[in-house]
Amino acid sequence: MVQTLLDETFDIELITKKIQSQISEWRCNKITLNGVKWEIFDHEGTTVYSYVFNIDFNDIEARIKLEDLRLNIIHFIESLKDDTEYQYYL
Repeated sequence: MVQTLLDETFDIELITKKIQSQISEWRCNKITLNGVKWEIFDHEGTTVYSYVFNIDFNDIEARIKLEDLRLNIIHFIESLKDDTEYQYYL
């Protein structure tokens, strides 16, 4: 598993492209967006990529960036024509 730690200075476009690329790999078929920990799973349910967001949730700008990233990923997954799915937890 490859784990990426991010703070509030993360670049939305860069991380969006990175996650989209990883989700597009043949072995990946699910992502969970669970607050500060996002995980991309293979078909066997094993985590292959993980993103941990070390941000202060009192920082409104950081929360907006995280929400923008989440929406980018959801829109991308919904545009795919395969069995890739996402789960979102608060």
